[in-house]
Amino acid sequence: MTDVSLQPGDTAPDFSLPRDGGDTVSLSDFAGKAVVLYFYPRDDTPGCTKEAIAFTGLAGEFEAAGAVILGASKDTEAKHDKFRDKYDLNIPLLSDAEGDLCERYGVWVEKNMYGKKSMGIERATFLIDGAGKIARVWRKVKVPGHAEEVLEAVRAL
Repeated sequence: MTDVSLQPGDTAPDFSLPRDGGDTVSLSDFAGKAVVLYFYPRDDTPGCTKEAIAFTGLAGEFEAAGAVILGASKDTEAKHDKFRDKYDLNIPLLSDAEGDLCERYGVWVEKNMYGKKSMGIERATFLIDGAGKIARVWRKVKVPGHAEEVLEAVRAL
């Protein structure tokens, strides 16, 4: 496991990953636009569902502010399709099945749940500016109010 700690001002690691619906998404597809890249542990779990619904609900406002939202987890495209359809999500969900993106963004971490240690995705969000630089980082995200806070940061870019 690499100890990656991306900071504001760092160049965002590029990626090209499959997404729900079968297309491939690359960071470079959004050159000149702000990108909200949020990592979440697993499709269709309570916190991840609330977060995805919150970002979906504000997607139009993010778009109006010049930003695109991308969700990423290690779930497969097929799981993403089911998750998207079940909750009527309208944001691209990236499948990082190999965990390479999680590693490069430093969100594949040791977790401690009820005294049991395991590796998992830390809920984290990266705001990438139109020049491909990290503008803001949120780690150990608490879901309530998070999408709204990220939207305010996008508007402040």
